[in-house]
Amino acid sequence: MANKPGHRRYGSIRKRESGRYQVRFRGPDGMMRSASETFERKSDAERYLALVESQMVRREWIDPERAKIRLKDYAERWIVQRPGLRPRTVALYTWLLQKHVTPYLGAVSLGSLDTPLIREWRSTLLNRGVSQTVTAKAYRFLRAVLTTATREDELIRMNPCRIPGAGHEAPSERPVLTVPQVFALMEEMPERYQALILLTTFACLRWGEVSALQRQDLDLEKVTVRVRQAFTEQRGKGLVFGPPKSRAGVRIISIPAVVAPAIQNHLSAYVLDVPDALIFTGPKGGAILRGNFNKLTAWRDAVVKIGAPGLHFHDLRHTGNTLAAQTGASLRDLMTRMGHDSPRAALIYQHATSQADRAIAKAVSTAIEEMRKPKQDHGPSDDDEGGDDPDDGPAGALARAR
Repeated sequence: MANKPGHRRYGSIRKRESGRYQVRFRGPDGMMRSASETFERKSDAERYLALVESQMVRREWIDPERAKIRLKDYAERWIVQRPGLRPRTVALYTWLLQKHVTPYLGAVSLGSLDTPLIREWRSTLLNRGVSQTVTAKAYRFLRAVLTTATREDELIRMNPCRIPGAGHEAPSERPVLTVPQVFALMEEMPERYQALILLTTFACLRWGEVSALQRQDLDLEKVTVRVRQAFTEQRGKGLVFGPPKSRAGVRIISIPAVVAPAIQNHLSAYVLDVPDALIFTGPKGGAILRGNFNKLTAWRDAVVKIGAPGLHFHDLRHTGNTLAAQTGASLRDLMTRMGHDSPRAALIYQHATSQADRAIAKAVSTAIEEMRKPKQDHGPSDDDEGGDDPDDGPAGALARAR
């Protein structure tokens, strides 16, 4: 049926005493609402109503009143209610919010956020000396919060975090030790920590994983280590057992056989003969805190002596990952060994890749043994002039990477 002259099919437009036009319309809940602004021309008001009607038909209309919540309040609630966040992640998000988001955007309502404002905020952080890495973390956190506001809570129509590359970190390249450097580092450390260096490196373990290992997690007959839990440091609680960093973090890893004797010696000297005894402890028998380990004079002196000043403990895992990759293993096998999530591996990854994982450990072990053999000087030969044979297998590949 055609509209009556002077009557609109949807909504109403009224000219106010100021000469501007006010728009009213009925929301999906049946309640009448007014536009958040008035319009100078009637044609502008009509276009606004047409847009609202179109959004109503497509069920895309969002009540602006709901988007008046402050970013600070919404983000705080998001951190508390977000499922599956690890304690360290909660601590990181809380710090980012308090330190780098709230002082600049905390009082802004969700509905008032737009891409230019986000771009200005990011630029302000960088100009005030916040590192590119921390800025990227803050941006990714904010983007995640606003993604929930857009897709799940439907408080805003579009996520304003739309700056290409803003969430990308460009950290400096971390050092990769050679195999001789790994063993030199081990020998420079106190005996209590020597097996820690070897197992972390050649089993590609994270700090939280290796520090939480118990005697029952090692099987030196099969030469494997089982990762089923990890330590996290929580404020007010200290070290707390929890799940590994990712779903794929729960795994069984084959250890290069060449380092098994050192691990066995460590068990005999420093680990109680009970299943739940921690494998690596401090001098007083307690769990090792990462901060305390990094402050050890022995560690700081050792990394300097081997020619790797500034080496982080996590670089040992990075070294192990690199060595494993140089064996020619597939990406999927490497992701399983390293404990990275894979969309195809799911819950059967251990069974599907156990044979390939053993091959990785065997190849790394062979390479280590070759590099540690004392060299005999028989004089120059044709092979010496040509350097490493390009087809000499994993040992040659690892040697060329030194």
